[in-house]
This record gives sequence, structure tokens and C-alpha cells, in this order.
Amino acid sequence: MDSKSISSSNKLINPSGVNLLAILASILMLVTLLFDFTFKTFETPQSSLTVPFLVSGIVTGILGYWVVPVLRNIKAGQVIQQDGPQTHLKKAGTPTMGGIFFVPVVIIVTLFYSQFSQDAIAACLVTLGYGLIGWIDDWQILRQQSNKGISPKMKLTLQVAIAVIFGFWIWWQEPFEITTVALPGNINLALGWLFFPLAAFVLAAESNATNLTDGVDGLAAGTSAIAFWGLGAIIFPTHPDLTVFCLAMSGGCLGFLWHNRNPAKVFMGDTGSLALGGAIAAIGLLSSHLWTLFVVSGIFFLESLSVIAQVGYYKATKDANGNGKRLFKMAPLHHHFELSGWRETQVVGMFYLVGMGLVVIAFIL
Repeated sequence: MDSKSISSSNKLINPSGVNLLAILASILMLVTLLFDFTFKTFETPQSSLTVPFLVSGIVTGILGYWVVPVLRNIKAGQVIQQDGPQTHLKKAGTPTMGGIFFVPVVIIVTLFYSQFSQDAIAACLVTLGYGLIGWIDDWQILRQQSNKGISPKMKLTLQVAIAVIFGFWIWWQEPFEITTVALPGNINLALGWLFFPLAAFVLAAESNATNLTDGVDGLAAGTSAIAFWGLGAIIFPTHPDLTVFCLAMSGGCLGFLWHNRNPAKVFMGDTGSLALGGAIAAIGLLSSHLWTLFVVSGIFFLESLSVIAQVGYYKATKDANGNGKRLFKMAPLHHHFELSGWRETQVVGMFYLVGMGLVVIAFIL
């Protein structure tokens, strides 16, 4: 094998952050164009899905060149957990709260290209609400210079409060149509009043799961870009306005990924990760596609499940000295692979592939 072949093989085995971004952006751009031409949505900028995808991504990417230095100047640096992977300690001081520049861009683009659709406005408000919770948490962490922001109880209370308000708004709009869940096999399950606790659970679970996934450079942004694209494409026939939101968010995540790819120049923080989780959950609830939501966001579910399993197994196997056993070297799951010798970009690349596979499965189901 010649030196060029060896170099190419190494790039596939150990991809760089910019290579992963280029591959992901190219794939999502190509499928967006194909989607536009398939459904003939390219006739005007207002009807095209490629336009909000591109505008959101480009504006976010450009805006980052101004916002990231500002975050650095105000010393909004990330506080790194001492008990996390030791390789992450060098990331201390990297600007965080990156959600403050990509989330507003996505919302503005969505409102404009959805022509201020009622559902789009509602989804944007939920996104802003969860982003605000995340910002408060990030600000407390920075102010106290510790990993303890607002208390978990307070955070969950705020998340559930927004979910309940949102649930009542949905019920008031379409009490019999939206409060159903579409299942495989063209089965529509009517929930009735069970919709309210389910809505609260979905919003809180998705936002916290996305937050857990945000632990490696480019991981949450890239997997979110894939999940939003998949969900948006599937709900397009019935909810084109929400598809605009999904495509704008997918593009915004890619624009943010330009600054968040390994080695990251900025982290999204809870400001971004909670907003992402709230946004995709709101879209799943508004479109009655909770099963599709569960499949396309399967990466977030696996990350949460790994934490739950780790804690549960440790408590169940405690000995007389209070020491338990661990299922994983560290949770969430991405840290397990890191401590198993994988490079960050290898972990991220694998998760991107799994995320794309989940989108394909969602289309088949």
C-alpha cells in the first residue's frame, strides 16, 4: 500500500473535526436538495426547504466569528468536571453558552420562512423557554465557578411548567386531533388527558437527554442536525411549517458546528442543549409523531439510558463498604468509548453514522 492510500485510510479511521463537518454538511445538503426537487418546493424562496437550511447555517457560522470572541472576553469559560475524562481538563476556559447565537438565528429564520405559522411560533416559544432555563443554569455555573448551577429540582420544575403550559395550548387548539400518537402500522392512539403527563415527560426527557449528549466536541450539534432533518422530512406532508423549523434548526446546528467541531472553540452549554431538546420534543408533540421522535432521537435516548443503567447498577451492587460495580467505564455512553481508547472524533463519527441509520429506520417504519 502506497503512502497516499495509508494517509486516506488513517483519515477514515481517525477523522478530523473539519472532515466530519464537511461529510455531514455535504450529506444533509444533498438530501435537502433532493427533497426540494422531489416535492417541487424549490419554486420560490418562501416554499423552498433548502433556503432556510442554508440561511440558518451560513448566518450562524458568520455570527459565531463575532460572538465567540465576545464570550471569551467576558470570561464565559467552561468549568470542567474533575472526575470526567482527564483529556477534557485542557478544555477548561473554552467559551460556553454558544446557544445564545445559533438559537435566535434559527427562530428568526423559522418565523420568516414559515410566514409566522401558529405552530411554528409555539415551537419557537418553547425553544426559547428551555433555552432560557439553560442560560440561567449556565450563568449560575459561571458565576459560582463550579459545575453546580440551579438545583436539579428547580430545573425540572421549570421544564415541567413550560411543558404544562404548552400542553394546554395544544389541547385548546386541537383537543381531539393533536392529542393522539401515530404508531407504526397506521395506528393512531388517542391519549385524552394522559396527553398532559406525557407531554411533560417528553419535553423534560428530551431536553435533559440532549444535555447529556453534549459532552464531546461536535457530538450534540451534529446528532441534532441529523435528528431534526429526519423528523422534518417525515412530517413534511402534514406539517410543512414545522419542517421549515426542523430544516432551519438542522442548518443552524451545522453553522454552530463550524465553531464547535474538534477542537471546539465554543460549547453550546445548557443554553443550547436544553433548547435543542425542547425544540425537537415540541415538534414531535405538535405533529403527533412521538414514535418518529423517539426513533430519530435514539442517540439521546441511549445516552440517557446509559446514565440510568450506570447509576442503578452501581446502587444495586453496593457492598458493605458502600462501593458498587459499574456497567460502563464512565457514563454517558460517549465517555465509555473515550476511556476505551477511542479518539473524540472517532466517537462522534460513529454516533453520526448511528444517527443517520436511525433516520433511515424512521422512514421505513
